[in-house]
Amino acid sequence: MRILITGNMGYVGPVVAAHLRATLPGVELIGYDAGFFAHCLTTPGPLPERVLDAQHFGDVRAIPPALLKGVDALVHLAAVSNDPMGLRFEAVTDEINHRASLQVAEAARDAGVKRFVFASSCSVYGLAAGDARKETDPLNPLTAYARSKIAAEEGLKQMDRGRMGVTCLRFATACGMSPRLRLDLVLNDFVAGALANGEVSVLSDGSPWRPLIDVRDMARAIEWAITGGGVEPGGFLSINAGSDDWNVQVRDLARAVAAGTPGTKVSINTDAPPDKRSYRVDFSLFRKMAPDHQPRVTLADSVNRLRDGLNAVGFADKDFRSSQQIRLKVLDRHMADGRLGEDLRWTRAD
Repeated sequence: MRILITGNMGYVGPVVAAHLRATLPGVELIGYDAGFFAHCLTTPGPLPERVLDAQHFGDVRAIPPALLKGVDALVHLAAVSNDPMGLRFEAVTDEINHRASLQVAEAARDAGVKRFVFASSCSVYGLAAGDARKETDPLNPLTAYARSKIAAEEGLKQMDRGRMGVTCLRFATACGMSPRLRLDLVLNDFVAGALANGEVSVLSDGSPWRPLIDVRDMARAIEWAITGGGVEPGGFLSINAGSDDWNVQVRDLARAVAAGTPGTKVSINTDAPPDKRSYRVDFSLFRKMAPDHQPRVTLADSVNRLRDGLNAVGFADKDFRSSQQIRLKVLDRHMADGRLGEDLRWTRAD
C-alpha cells in the first residue's frame, strides 16, 4: 500500500507518519511539503522524516501528477493552519485550503487513488450555544480558516469523485507533543507558559468550550479513514473526529495544566470580552463508526507528555509566543528575509 501525506512536515504530519509506519507494516510512505516549518524541531531524536520512504518538496497548489502514480491513499494535511494565519493571509488561505485541496483531489481521482482523507476542523461550528453539535447541525464558521475548510468539504462532496472514497475528518482542536510542536494551540500554550513562566495565562474569561484531540489520536482516526472508514468507493463522509470526554471549558484546561506542573499559577482575565469561538461537539457518529480507533489519550496524559517533551529539549523560553513554535512568526521571518512572498510562495532558495 502506497500512502502520500501532504503537509507532512508540520505539527501533525510527523506523528501521523510514525503511527502509520508502526501500525501498517510494509506500507510505502511518501511525504510532500513546502518546507516552511521543516526547521521547527522540538525533539532530541533524529529527523522524524526518517520513517518515510521518500520526501518531496513543493507547493500543494502545483502537486506533480507523477507523484500520485500508484498511490492508494492520500492524506491531505497541507493547509494554512490556524485563525491568525487565516486573518493575515485571507485570500491565500482560501486558495490553499479550499481551491488547492479540490485540485489535489481531482488529480488524485484521475491517478486512481482509492481513498482521499481531508483534515477538516470542528471550527466550522463557530459560535454554537446549547447542545453539542452533530454533523447534521447548522454551521457557523467565524474565521477565514474555518470558512476555507467547509468550502473544501462542500467542493469534495459535490465533485465527481469517480471511484475515490473521500473522508473529511472534522478534527477537534489539536494538542499534544510532536517533533514539530506548535505553541499557538490552547493546551500547548498553557503548558509552555507553565514551564517557562510558572503561570498559565487565560486571555478570555475561561468560559468558552473547546473540543480537543491529541495528535496521537488524530493519527488513529486517519488510519481508520485510510483502511476503510465506512466509505464505499466513490462515497463521501464528513465526520466529527474526537471524544465527548474532551469537550472542555478553557478554565478547566488551565487547571489541568496547573495540576500537571506543580507550583503553576493560573490567571484568568475575568474582564475579557466574550470569546465567540465557543462550541461543544457530538462525536457519537465517530464512536459508532470507528469503535476500534477511538481516542485513548487523556487530558492528563497529553499534559504530561507535553511537559516531559518540552523538558527533554530544555525548553525555558519566556518569550515563546515570538518563537519558531508560533507558525505565523515563522512565516513573517521568512518574508522579512525575502525568502517568501505574500502569496506564500518561495521567492529564493537560500
